[in-house]
Amino acid sequence: MSIATLLEGKQVCVCAGSGGVGKTTTSAAIALGMAARGAKVAVVTIDPAKRLANALGLEELQNEPRRVEPERLAAGEIEVEGELWAMTLDPKRTFDELIDRVAPDPGRAAEIKDNRVYRELSSAVSGSQEFTAVAKLFDLDRERDFDLLVLDTPPSRSALDFLDAPGRLTSFLEGKALKAFIRPTGFGMRILGRGAAPVLAGLRRVTGVDLLTDLSTFFTLLGDMTEDFSARAAQVEEMLRADTTAFLLITSAQREPIDEGIWFCRTVEAGGLPFAGVIVNRVHHDMLGDAEPDHLDAALQDSVEPELARAVAQNFHDYHVLARRDDHNIARLRSELSDRPLLLVPQLDDDVHDFHGLARVHRYLFASDSERERLIADVVA
Repeated sequence: MSIATLLEGKQVCVCAGSGGVGKTTTSAAIALGMAARGAKVAVVTIDPAKRLANALGLEELQNEPRRVEPERLAAGEIEVEGELWAMTLDPKRTFDELIDRVAPDPGRAAEIKDNRVYRELSSAVSGSQEFTAVAKLFDLDRERDFDLLVLDTPPSRSALDFLDAPGRLTSFLEGKALKAFIRPTGFGMRILGRGAAPVLAGLRRVTGVDLLTDLSTFFTLLGDMTEDFSARAAQVEEMLRADTTAFLLITSAQREPIDEGIWFCRTVEAGGLPFAGVIVNRVHHDMLGDAEPDHLDAALQDSVEPELARAVAQNFHDYHVLARRDDHNIARLRSELSDRPLLLVPQLDDDVHDFHGLARVHRYLFASDSERERLIADVVA
């Protein structure tokens, strides 16, 4: 099974997973591989380290898709018949564009964007990155003529934070309880108690922040725009659940990411989302099976210096331990997946930071099962 088979007929590919498991690299390799097969593909990332731009040989990416020049692609090891586009999402700018889109007039949009509560909401509140990611994905899906969109989801503690956070943020914007809470003479002040007024007054004198007034102004400015947010959230939900969308879990072979991966698979399937499979990166493949590397030190001493022989034997032993660990974790994941596809990408010698590295990852993702086994055997050897 290859990624090309998994994504046949798909228009949106969501690469989810916790931070540090290779989501950005995998997303770029998937986009590159599908473009090589003739598709017009855009890969969207929120990556403050700019790994995607570096891997594609670009100095920077912007908030709109930018085509990777054919000349640059031609310098790589893969013949690309289609088009590869890439962008790095700017959450604040995307949120501003969303306000411009749903506001009844430019004046109202400007007032909202100038509001202190909005400025915090659009840049610092939990879920704002995820909300803007799916908002941008939705716009690209509706307005651009891409064959496939590949989303590298924001780094998160949990793979499902991406799915939950937009709903939480929308609920916040629509929350009747919160609107009632911020009325200075109503329910909100009764909840805060009589002691709240002096505290808030002191806060205003020291910081210049009139929290209740800013909140009240913010919700007044939003007005019935929250209905537009609700409608948009419903459309995004429909897009994410469509059979033209594929969710891929990206993980490593370590215990904690595997545990999260198992939970992710169960939760996504229980929620009725179109789960396509799992990619496990940085896998240490066992070279000895059930054997132990105890004999290696003595065998090496016949051909190299004893000190070097011990160092090589220790390194081989450490790798063997890691391989055993990975085998155990992957077997547990495989048992939970049942017949769901599971693709393995081995631990590579070098970090992926350019087209050459993406091409290596691409080979494992787009190979057939037999070809992948041969490639992995070559790496291990």
